[in-house]
Amino acid sequence: MKRRAFITLLGGAAATWPLAARAQQPAMPVIGFLMMGFSPQGLRVRMQAFRQGLKDAGYAEGENVTIEHRWVENQLDRLPDVAADLVRRRVTVIVATGGTASAIAAKTATTTIPIVFTVPEDPVRLGLVASLARPGGNATGINFFASELVEKRLEALRELVPNAVRVAVLVNPADASNSEATVKGVEAAAHAMALQVQIFRASTSAEIQAAFERLVRERPDALFVGGDPFFLVRRVQLATLAALHRLPASFSNRDHVEAGGLMSYGTNINDAFRQAGIYVGRILKGEKPADLPVMQPTKFELVINLPTAKALGLEVPPTLLARADEVIE
Repeated sequence: MKRRAFITLLGGAAATWPLAARAQQPAMPVIGFLMMGFSPQGLRVRMQAFRQGLKDAGYAEGENVTIEHRWVENQLDRLPDVAADLVRRRVTVIVATGGTASAIAAKTATTTIPIVFTVPEDPVRLGLVASLARPGGNATGINFFASELVEKRLEALRELVPNAVRVAVLVNPADASNSEATVKGVEAAAHAMALQVQIFRASTSAEIQAAFERLVRERPDALFVGGDPFFLVRRVQLATLAALHRLPASFSNRDHVEAGGLMSYGTNINDAFRQAGIYVGRILKGEKPADLPVMQPTKFELVINLPTAKALGLEVPPTLLARADEVIE
């Protein structure tokens, strides 16, 4: 063989070695992230917490795992098709978040692909798992409570606004299960406190605006905003409108209060997303959802925005301040 031909052959073989090596490498696992919101950017802090959980479990997006985001812009009727698409793509794990509807859609779409959910309601009652301790199927996750805390939230709101008689309740009708649980809980708690309740519904930014226009006419004494991912995305709008119309408002998590809302009581949702990331990592390492107990929070946080309270002419009782986990000043 001539020297030039030999060098050419050797060079051609060398050029193919990296390709062959890459072909032998296993493909990165893919996480299908199914959410009800408008985009991952709208839940940026939540996604940071989820990625931190993945990192704690030994995974980093783009290095040894890929995340495919799917969101339905609060159009719940699209969830079954989007969940089915993730199944067809044979993702390794599905993360279903943003409410009960996404978890139910994922569970309906597959009985084999592992699912990690974050839900505000009892997953046993929803049919997602057989029990909290032993889920028994292909799904597990985080139950961060929302409807269970309605009574505590209403009590704190009443303590801050002691003269309140009429309370408006804002829920997102797009997530019927969550909104119905919220309404049922508020009505029961309000009855025990001799409060009158009026329900308002909104599932778009325009409908939130319209609801507040009605609120101006009805003039309730306070506003109770249901825990819903859509309301989280619209937290600045909600806080701004509540301040504009001088309406004391209670929210389900601290994000609203950091945006200018009056008060919140609920689970640390960022920590729930971090725990979801850890669970995904454990599943990627070979553990089964059936053997991973559904996690529930043990700590709840009361957050109060003192400048907002002062702007509304409210004097925060010392007992409420003493119980607050954080007072924004």
